[in-house]
Amino acid sequence: MPKLLAWIVAIFLFPLPALAEPQPATISPIAAYMLLGPDGQRTARVVTEIKDCPALFVDGKVVAMHVRVPAGTAPLRPTASKPEFSKASAFPATVCDAEIAPEARDVSVHGWHIPTQPRTIQRIVVIGDTGCRIKAADNAVQPCDDPKGYPFAAIAKTAADWKPDIVVHVGDYLYRENPCPEGNPVCAGTPWGYGLDAWRADFLDPAQPLLKAAPWIAVRGNHESCNRAGQGFRRLLDTAPFSAETSCDDPTNDMHGDFSVPYAVPLGDGAQIVNWDTSDAGYKLFPAGDPHIAAYTANIGVIAELAKKAAHTILTNHHPVLGVAAFQPKNGPILIGPNNLGLAQVLGQVDPKLYPAGIDLLLSGHVHVFEQLSFGGKFPSQFVTGFSGTQEDIVPLPETLPDKSDPVPGASPDAFSSWIDGFGFMTMERSGPDRWTADIRDRNGTVVDSCTIAGRMSKCTVPQVHVHP
Repeated sequence: MPKLLAWIVAIFLFPLPALAEPQPATISPIAAYMLLGPDGQRTARVVTEIKDCPALFVDGKVVAMHVRVPAGTAPLRPTASKPEFSKASAFPATVCDAEIAPEARDVSVHGWHIPTQPRTIQRIVVIGDTGCRIKAADNAVQPCDDPKGYPFAAIAKTAADWKPDIVVHVGDYLYRENPCPEGNPVCAGTPWGYGLDAWRADFLDPAQPLLKAAPWIAVRGNHESCNRAGQGFRRLLDTAPFSAETSCDDPTNDMHGDFSVPYAVPLGDGAQIVNWDTSDAGYKLFPAGDPHIAAYTANIGVIAELAKKAAHTILTNHHPVLGVAAFQPKNGPILIGPNNLGLAQVLGQVDPKLYPAGIDLLLSGHVHVFEQLSFGGKFPSQFVTGFSGTQEDIVPLPETLPDKSDPVPGASPDAFSSWIDGFGFMTMERSGPDRWTADIRDRNGTVVDSCTIAGRMSKCTVPQVHVHP
């Protein structure tokens, strides 16, 4: 047989193997994960030390990524800390994006699997306030290298083992804001500031098992406002297009950088989650004419329109308007009171009922405890899950809230549950369009409290958890 004919026969009888994904590169990605944005749009994000974006493999086909933001160092800007405790934020990595079609199921880069979610969401992990606290102004030093004192990595692994469909992080990812005090062995050598090294230490590295487990809805917390870790949030976790105006690099643009347009992520079967950025809400009432009032009023209008698109809406934002907090002034009694007067003020000005019809459940963080409050259906139920790693709030809450401790006037809880000084996470498993079982789990995954959610009503089994694993 002539050689040419032999080659032709060999090709037809023994075809070349299909294009296979290359083996991991010498420099594998720092992180690769899926973010859920407006209308549930899926964005595969890759953080890599190489200059050019790698190719994704999506259901066996090559999909190009584009550079969201190149590696670089943002100029030093005013921060929430004193100048001697601040530095420029260095991001020596390229951040890459690719939109992933709704029907795509198998997504990977350099052998790193990037998770997708089912069409109807049944299982949700909720975490919040996960960074390791090093704050000079508060003289607060958390033992970042001690898994017992800072258990976020273990919590992320345990939560991933539960196999959620999606993950909701209710904000506050980075707490290593200032340098470790000289001579303090608890935090010696830890990265600090708002650059990539601190983001890796506080979030990207310890969260890796959970980033690999399911797509994320990333809520922005006050620790990600522009004068804190906003530069990193806009680069790493935001789903809006990256722009100089909203990047938080230039403080003169902070009124743009500190606000986002709320968006909805469908959960299937008539339900959705709406993500609201309240990172710059503060604690106090807004004075007349404050631009925050107009900005948040516009946000609330968008949320009201989004709520019309589903029968059951879960609203997630960092600040728990219908939660409570315990305060103890020096040498004074413990005070129980509202958590965010400013947002309550703006919501009340728009609608005395605070939240539009259809918003049944509120997921928040900010207070470093677990809380559940139900209001007899008059307001949405409020869950607070700020207990997933950051130094805990330990001023005790009572098992039963006293009179005159309503989070807003007229919001008297008919059910209240809490867990003080315990690290963990919450899982939500769906039993109907607006019905969920919410289990409160310790760092080992053990259920310490179980709650039922039906529309706007919720109730937990245990009024107050008293375990300290």
